[in-house]
Amino acid sequence: MPGENLSRDEARKRAELLTVDGYEVALDLRSAVGEPDGDEGEAGPRTFRSQTTIRFRAARAGASTFADLLAPSVNAVTLNGKPLDPAAVFDGTRVRLDDLAEGDNVLVVDAQCAYSRTGEGLHRFVDPEDGEVYLYTQYEPADARRVFANFEQPDLKAPFRFEVTAPDRWTVRSNGAEESRDGEVRRFAETKPISTYITAVVAGPYHCETDLYTRVFDDGTTLEIPLGAMCRKGLARHFDADDIFLVTKQGLDFFHDNFDYPYPFGKYDQAFVPEYNIGAMENPGCVTFREEYVFRGKVTSASYEHRANVILHEMAHMWFGDLVTMQWWDDLWLKESFADFMGAFSQVEATRFTNGWVTFANNRKALAYRADQLPSTHPVTADIRDLEDAKLNFDGITYAKGASVLKQLVAYVGRDAFLEGARRYFKRHAYGNTQLGDLLSVLGETSGRDMTVWSRAWLQTAGVNVLTPDVTYDVAGRIAELAVLQDAAASHPELRPHRIAVGLYRHDPEGALVRYARAEVDISGARTVVGELAGVAKPALILVNDDDLTYCKVRFDAGSLATLGAHLGDITDPLARAVCWSALWNLTRDALLPARNFISLVLAFSGRESDIGVLQMLHKWTQSALVHYVAPGWREEGGRLLAEGALRELRAAEPGSEHQLTWARFFASVASRDADFELLAGLLDGSQRIDGLEVDQELRWAFLSPLASHGRADESVIDAELARDDTASGKRHHVRCLASRPSAAVKAQAWAAVVESDKLSNALVTATISGFAQASQRELLAPYADAYFAAIERVWAERSIQIGMDVVSGLFPGLQDGPETLAATDTWLASHADAAPALRRLVLEARDDLARALRGQAV
Repeated sequence: MPGENLSRDEARKRAELLTVDGYEVALDLRSAVGEPDGDEGEAGPRTFRSQTTIRFRAARAGASTFADLLAPSVNAVTLNGKPLDPAAVFDGTRVRLDDLAEGDNVLVVDAQCAYSRTGEGLHRFVDPEDGEVYLYTQYEPADARRVFANFEQPDLKAPFRFEVTAPDRWTVRSNGAEESRDGEVRRFAETKPISTYITAVVAGPYHCETDLYTRVFDDGTTLEIPLGAMCRKGLARHFDADDIFLVTKQGLDFFHDNFDYPYPFGKYDQAFVPEYNIGAMENPGCVTFREEYVFRGKVTSASYEHRANVILHEMAHMWFGDLVTMQWWDDLWLKESFADFMGAFSQVEATRFTNGWVTFANNRKALAYRADQLPSTHPVTADIRDLEDAKLNFDGITYAKGASVLKQLVAYVGRDAFLEGARRYFKRHAYGNTQLGDLLSVLGETSGRDMTVWSRAWLQTAGVNVLTPDVTYDVAGRIAELAVLQDAAASHPELRPHRIAVGLYRHDPEGALVRYARAEVDISGARTVVGELAGVAKPALILVNDDDLTYCKVRFDAGSLATLGAHLGDITDPLARAVCWSALWNLTRDALLPARNFISLVLAFSGRESDIGVLQMLHKWTQSALVHYVAPGWREEGGRLLAEGALRELRAAEPGSEHQLTWARFFASVASRDADFELLAGLLDGSQRIDGLEVDQELRWAFLSPLASHGRADESVIDAELARDDTASGKRHHVRCLASRPSAAVKAQAWAAVVESDKLSNALVTATISGFAQASQRELLAPYADAYFAAIERVWAERSIQIGMDVVSGLFPGLQDGPETLAATDTWLASHADAAPALRRLVLEARDDLARALRGQAV
């Protein structure tokens, strides 16, 4: 039998055979506390008892199939009352089921399942602050089988009943509300039919707060949704549950106003959990989030905006994904693209974060543009052969490009037709599974448009188009003709229909660069004339894709590019400014604008950037430009200029403002001179201060990090900081700082801890990798380039897919940015043609990033 993977063909055959009527899952989690039996890690993993009863129907008598289960051992298996020999039917990943009865069948599996340390399955975390144990589940795409036996594919939905035995003082939550409790045993209400990957259990001494959402509908009926918010006890003093509940209620109002389908899953708990691999997960009735959204120190409004967006993204999934679920992972976009789009849409219309589309244009689309130019790019509707493909497809295409495409769809069919289509989609397919055609059919009904051409162009082809203005002027200096040119990469030549706005900008008497003319137009083919703008006075700036209606890379004519070079900071509209910054970054990544020129623009104009999210993104891009895209001989000079500029803006910022905090963090990240390190050390020990800058614990770690990586803070200093902050967050910072020290012995130790050992948890693996790969230590890291290519196939085979992804992507020797590394990558790819496709994809993506960096350095 195959290993942990599951193919689309296997899933299709099983779905044709089976209908699942219900699960009863009993988990005994008392083993999470206390000492394990035997020497954990040598005698085997710490385990818990999992008992599962599955009631299902088979289409024909005598058929064979399998249930999924990843477990160290199975105690007993019974099929239709007949005991089966576990040694004969269980191979470590699957339970073989032969001679099924036609119609009703009952499978009972009693297993010992393993607690996870990788964030996959049932993760067990021990809080270093107080020794308390916290558990939570994370399954997507297929890790419920690490916790209970099941049919692990999204189209075999069923109701679930969970029973959890856990220490009496613990809080325990699942998808359904707690129905009864008998000592340590909690029983939870049966769920609606849902997929295995969105079932959930959260257990431990969590701090909990509650609230209630009430909605009165037009017919006079009332919906009440109990709300819960949870975090570790150690974070309770930082937990701003009131703001979380506020955004939650605003989101529920928005979705009830627009979806015309009441929230169907009873209660709404939100748990903020430790060592989480992703941002959040849409488990109905029990949403889980990474606990970094509980802010331990001062953060900017962008952090609150991002958290609100994630809350609303997961809430949108209650309809797009949970109520109506894709049939197979090919149509992952049917939930993720919609949730990404609806998160921004609802945020702008229902919360205080009304600039959400600015963040979307500047931040989310950057993720999509990068992913869509990688060799692994794929259509929004992807070809997902198996679970490894599915895991890697939670990417910038499925999320951000898909959301961008939906924003274009709303411009194409209109807001009312789009939302009416969603309403019909929910009512028609509630608790069922769908494919692309199911959504297109309702959108065709509501818009009156033929969706097949639009779908083929936007959902079934890959690649990003380039839109460029082509303008001529008459003798009077007015526009004779303005056209928009559309281009595409040779590898993905599709020219798409775009609904765009073209904006013309000029300086007003006060010197601001403002829009004075705008035209919306449907773009098709290689050249489209914008007739409405003929005869308009000559602009200083032409902005195609004004208002960011479509998904494309924006280019500028020569006059507009010159205007931006001198006056980018004069653009008053924050969305227009964000689109321009995004376009300039794409020019840099495409080696059409020297990276040092981009850095010069940031130094000249970012101090005037009012949108804090845009400013933080500019800082991120600028660091990337310095590390990867500038000519190597200019790196030292570029770093000096950035440190000087960051310190200048830091000192000029309003005391106590979020801009001051943002510049302080950026200054620490680019510090490179003795004076920089002396200032950071002085801010840490209190001998220096900047008026209004509160150096809280999180900022202390941000300041200590460059001191450690540049050899200005030794192990004793880093240990002393951990003593100040002996928490889970402090431990991650501590591990990262230790691994960042510029020492050959340190690098060897960090490499061994991640590559040669599996003792570190997922969070400490990522912290170690982050500390190991320091841009200021290229020579020190050079010996690990060969070691990387020698190790990755073994790591991929031996470790979980999450850890494998972290290691393969995080340790790629991209800092050895010369042709020899590119050649070594090509050699590995050529000699490992039969390596796991998902592993090859990660290496191909890293190779593409390196090749792009080399092209950037060449200009």
